[in-house]
Amino acid sequence: MRERLTAEPALPPAPGAADYLALDFVNSAIALPGGRFIDLLGTPAATNQWLTEHGLAPADAGVQEMCAAQLRSLREHVRGLFAARVAGVPALPAALAAVNEAMSKAPTAALLYWDEKNGPYRAAPCPVNAILERALATLAANAADLLTGPDADRLTPCGSAPCNRFLLCHGRRHWCSVRCGDRARAARAYARRAQSKAG
Repeated sequence: MRERLTAEPALPPAPGAADYLALDFVNSAIALPGGRFIDLLGTPAATNQWLTEHGLAPADAGVQEMCAAQLRSLREHVRGLFAARVAGVPALPAALAAVNEAMSKAPTAALLYWDEKNGPYRAAPCPVNAILERALATLAANAADLLTGPDADRLTPCGSAPCNRFLLCHGRRHWCSVRCGDRARAARAYARRAQSKAG
C-alpha cells in the first residue's frame, strides 16, 4: 500500500495551473518516487487549507471527512476525464455524470445585491452550508472549460514516471516541474549507458 502523506509538496504548480484551477485540483494527489504519495485533500484539515488557498472556502469552514471524500471523488472523476481526453478515448459515463452533477449544485448566475454605501453589486450566493457545493461546481466547471476550450490539445500527463500530474505542454516540454524533467533526463542517460554497455 502506498504511503499517504498530507504535507505540502515541494513541487511548484504544473504549467497551466495558474490558468486552470482544475489542473491544480487534479494534481492535488501526487505520486512520488519510492512509492510515496502526497494527498493535499487527504484529511479534512488539509482539504480546508487547499480550498482556502484557492479561494473556494473560508479558513474557518470546518470541512468534515464527508466533504473531503466528495472532493477526492470528484478529483478522480476529473482525472479520468483528463486521461480520456489525452488518450483520445471515450470518457466513462460515471465521470461525465459526476462532473455534470457537481456543476448543477450551484447557481449559474450571480444574484443582485445592494450595499448601503456602494450601491448595487452582483455576487454568487454561498451560504455556509453550500460551501462544498459551490467548490464542487466551480472545480467541475473549470475542468469542463479546459476540456472543451482551446487549451485542451495541450493537456498532457507529466512525462516523468512515476509522476501522475497533468500539465499544459509548451513546445517540447512535457514535465510538470524541473525536478521531473531532471529525473526523466537522468533516466534516459542511464538507459543509454546501460544499452552501450550491453551492446
